[in-house]
Amino acid sequence: MIFGNDRDELRQMYFDAWQKSVTGAVLSPLEAQIANVIEDHPEYQLMMSGDEPRETYTPEDGQTNPFLHMGLHLAIREQVATDRPVGIAAIFNALLMRIGDTHEAEHKVLECLAETLWEAQGANVIPDEAAYLGRLRQL
Repeated sequence: MIFGNDRDELRQMYFDAWQKSVTGAVLSPLEAQIANVIEDHPEYQLMMSGDEPRETYTPEDGQTNPFLHMGLHLAIREQVATDRPVGIAAIFNALLMRIGDTHEAEHKVLECLAETLWEAQGANVIPDEAAYLGRLRQL
């Protein structure tokens, strides 16, 4: 696995990538992708500059989990780059042409991906790619 299953270890990757980025250190390709997502989210940059929060972010408390949010951005970028599921690159590019802003287009796709993952998790099944692509086509 590229990230591992440990929440603190995963979060530390974000902190390390951001610290390396702001100090001008050499970044691995994955660290560069993470730093780029953090650059796109100035609301998270101060948090990334401090000690790692041990906070659990829950929707019930009205909180957005910044690590989940940024992770979904990374997933979407990977999906578009590899066209997996097949067809997502064309759908994303058409959406981007219509919206004109990459970050905003990613947020639209992010909502579809999050819903698809939430459904799969609730049913304890793999995500339904056809349903995901169907949601994307409706954007």
